[in-house]
Amino acid sequence: MVNICGIDEAGRGPIAGPVCAAAVVLPKDFPFEILADSKKLSQKRREAAEAVIKEHSLAWAVAWSSRAEIDSVNILQATMHAMQRAYAKIERSGVHVDLILVDGNRTPPFTLPCQAVVKGDDSVFEIMAASILAKTARDNLMVLMDRKYPQWGYAGHKGYPTKAHLEACRLFGPSPIQRLTFRY
Repeated sequence: MVNICGIDEAGRGPIAGPVCAAAVVLPKDFPFEILADSKKLSQKRREAAEAVIKEHSLAWAVAWSSRAEIDSVNILQATMHAMQRAYAKIERSGVHVDLILVDGNRTPPFTLPCQAVVKGDDSVFEIMAASILAKTARDNLMVLMDRKYPQWGYAGHKGYPTKAHLEACRLFGPSPIQRLTFRY
């Protein structure tokens, strides 16, 4: 059996908060029918799938790049760093991986064979699972940030540059988790 590690991220598009990457290795007997691109699942279905992924995967990991790191190196490089950190956790778990598949059109450097898969979060089960873990982790963090910084409304828009978020930035200035290198 070939063990594939799927990797995806959540949070490249927002103008606030960290970027999150997840890595997942699934067994052959996983209930694949629960998986889809995280953006196509309701919050309830994502959260249900998250629990199954965490319980039944061979290995899973979530890793982050902070707002400060994003501002320091740029969003693409920060995303690649988060992906490398997530995979490093899989490596430390001791689960054997033969191939890494990363959603998108580029990959960070890995010592194993690795391929970018455009729209992989809609076609590769391991990437779908990683997409779900990254999105639920980041969404949950942004809900916590909303409690800490309620005037910016992070629970509603998760840091994306919505009209309400941009207006909050105009009224209150940048929040402590605002990505300062982004124009808003």
